[in-house]
Amino acid sequence: MAKGDKFYYENFAASTALSKSAATYLVKCLENYNPDNIQQMLAEMHEIEHNADIKKHEMSEALAKAFVTPVDREDLDMLSNNLDDVTDKIEEILQKFYIYNIQSIDTAVIEFAKKIVRSCELLCELMNEFENFKKSKKMHALIIELNDVEEECDKLYLLSMHELTKKSTDVLETISWREIYDCLEACADACEHVSECVGSVIMKNT
Repeated sequence: MAKGDKFYYENFAASTALSKSAATYLVKCLENYNPDNIQQMLAEMHEIEHNADIKKHEMSEALAKAFVTPVDREDLDMLSNNLDDVTDKIEEILQKFYIYNIQSIDTAVIEFAKKIVRSCELLCELMNEFENFKKSKKMHALIIELNDVEEECDKLYLLSMHELTKKSTDVLETISWREIYDCLEACADACEHVSECVGSVIMKNT
């Protein structure tokens, strides 16, 4: 591997580590939820998201200057954007709790957030293997497992939305929680999009 190529793989690994940090922090916020502390939660989450943005900008700058890249620069750019999207979506989940002035937490939300953590852990493993994608025997299994977690999230989303419409008598409450579950589902999808992008890169380059 060329010396300059190391940057790309290290950047992706750092980006996924930040996604994992954001997801882990989200679970911590939800498990110890106090609406009085929401501003502090948002500030800490935004710091993680800001650091993820820096990684994306560093990648964009490197790609703009690079003469040769380990795989197509368009694929590296797409992967960088998809990774950043995961952290953005995790931050958006927490923002919804502020927007809708949520006062208490439904246990299904914590379960969903923990599945996002699991997806991010798998993404970390995937990105740590990425520089060896031509020889790795782990990556295919990780992509499949990410898909399995996303399917678990789909089932949890359907069940949670069903329970919400069955139990809730307040229209604003129903709308608020629907938005939150939509954000959680979008985040699970974003994790899967990263794995699909990696799968596409592997297919094109092996």
